[in-house]
Amino acid sequence: MLCRLRRCLLLWAMILGIVAATGQGNTPEDTLSINKLIEEAKSHVGTDSAKAVSLSMEAIKLSTDLGYRRGEGYALKNMGLVYFYKGLYLETFTYWNRALEIFESIGDDAGSANMLSNIGGIYMNQGADEKALEYSLKSLKIAEKMGDTLRMISALTNIGSTYHNKKDSLALTYYLRVLPLVNSPDKVEEYVVVTGNLGEIYYDRNQNEKASEYYKKSIQAAGTNFSAAFSVNGLGKVYLKDGNYELARASHLKALEIAKTFDDQLQMVRSLYSIAAVYDAEGKTKLAIDYLNQARKNAEGMDEVNVELKEIYKELADAYSKAGAYDSAFTYQTKYAEFNDQLYNIESKKKLNKIQFDFELSKKDGELALNEEKLKSEKNVRLGVTITLGIILLSAFVIYRYYLKSLKTNKILDKQKDEIEGLLLNILPREVASELKNNGISKPRFFKDVCVLFSDFKGFTVIADKMSPTDLVEELNECFIAFDSIAEKYGLEKIKTIGDSYMCASNLPSNLPDHHYKMIKGGLEMQQFIDTWNSRRAIEGKEPWQIRIGVHSGPVVAGVVGKKKYAYDIWGSTVNIASRMESSGTPGKVNISETTYAIIKDRFECVHRGKISAKNIGDMEMYYVEGEKLMASDTAG
Repeated sequence: MLCRLRRCLLLWAMILGIVAATGQGNTPEDTLSINKLIEEAKSHVGTDSAKAVSLSMEAIKLSTDLGYRRGEGYALKNMGLVYFYKGLYLETFTYWNRALEIFESIGDDAGSANMLSNIGGIYMNQGADEKALEYSLKSLKIAEKMGDTLRMISALTNIGSTYHNKKDSLALTYYLRVLPLVNSPDKVEEYVVVTGNLGEIYYDRNQNEKASEYYKKSIQAAGTNFSAAFSVNGLGKVYLKDGNYELARASHLKALEIAKTFDDQLQMVRSLYSIAAVYDAEGKTKLAIDYLNQARKNAEGMDEVNVELKEIYKELADAYSKAGAYDSAFTYQTKYAEFNDQLYNIESKKKLNKIQFDFELSKKDGELALNEEKLKSEKNVRLGVTITLGIILLSAFVIYRYYLKSLKTNKILDKQKDEIEGLLLNILPREVASELKNNGISKPRFFKDVCVLFSDFKGFTVIADKMSPTDLVEELNECFIAFDSIAEKYGLEKIKTIGDSYMCASNLPSNLPDHHYKMIKGGLEMQQFIDTWNSRRAIEGKEPWQIRIGVHSGPVVAGVVGKKKYAYDIWGSTVNIASRMESSGTPGKVNISETTYAIIKDRFECVHRGKISAKNIGDMEMYYVEGEKLMASDTAG
């Protein structure tokens, strides 16, 4: 779906072309009354359609009587504009196509360029991008030949919008071509829109510096105008992508203020959603949920169905899942799924409307042809029959093309359903989630070779007593989010967190090649993250958090426990020994058992600690992992 700013740009381009083509020039005195009727009809378009139609019909009759073809063309153009405002595009097309035929027959390039651009706009509105480009490019060619800046702006804008809608890289080419034409004091609003869209294109291409440049140009030109909110939000997205959370949040708050001033509901929703994204990136899940809920309430109150609401439901499901509020996560996962179905129905209806439009347009052309054939010879009657058969074949082709597109749409819908199921995978391993989905239960399984890691923070109780609950949870969450990323990087399965303790395992429920090596690499990276994190805390005058990490390898039993709020867990002596490796370790070290050492000793530098007493287990050989060994290939050359 085009964003609101691009849709405004399309409408602006169409109106620009219509208004720009009203000049009649010097005409004989007997055509002055017709020109006055045309001008008066134009003034009533959009306000009093009945009056506009009445005046235009009178102008058409007088023009026909006088043989004033140019006047007839502009009167037909006004008729089409009336129906365009009513959303009756088939009728609009009929009148504008008649006007185009007249302008082409009398060599009126200005009128032809105007109508070609407007008809291209109708096709774009109906989703017929190829036809839209065909007409808009013809309009551009004529406008360039004439050196007519206004019509060049109109055509270039339509073409850029069509390619942008198609996600085609050519959109950038045409927006850059129109940019110098709108870069003037009398086209400020057009300049704001074009530079804002250029910023959006560069943002989508991950060219953050260029995106920032054009967003800033748009913001500077807009000043305090309502259209500034779009580009201010865009600049905030760039800051977020660059990791500058403070500037990102400030930009989105500013956009929210502008949107509230002008009661721009869409930009209010986008601002609130974007602020939530900043907090989520910072690991402040509760604040992210608060702003997502504000965005949701605003989006649900809007008249039109919008994709923003779909994304809000998805992010709420993810955020509640992170917060452990699985009931709420399931609620918004369900809403997300229902919304996907709703959007699919809307898209299907749009495609059906396009087919209906094509069919009705073809049928109208057929009816006109048949009416003309009644006045012609038997030969032309046979030609009319041939045309009618061609129309039937064309309609059949259109329907078949729609069938093929429906297959493609179903594939897209299947992909979206896969995204929904991905939420469940944040809670359970894939195989377990699939088993629960298909059978309603998941049986416990025995795994012969698993590597288990435990971590916790030394003296966490003392640390907790010195901090507010909010700060404590936010900082602990920041660490665990980093650990989640490391676990995902190495294919490790996060099992659970209990207080300040983090537990993960490798080689379950699926086979993970070289999993002992990947677990030790993950443990070392977790320790490295805490070291870097503590360095930053020291600069801020905060107390360091000292982490202990322990690893052991062996067999486990794994499965789902409970009937509500499912939890995947593992049991067995391997788990207990891994826990003792952690509690018997030293902060800043990865402590491993003799079993794990025997497996990874050829790839990691380790220090033998000797036999250490482990609570409830007895003396055990333990080793500290110092780092990965340099291979011969690493030192060669």
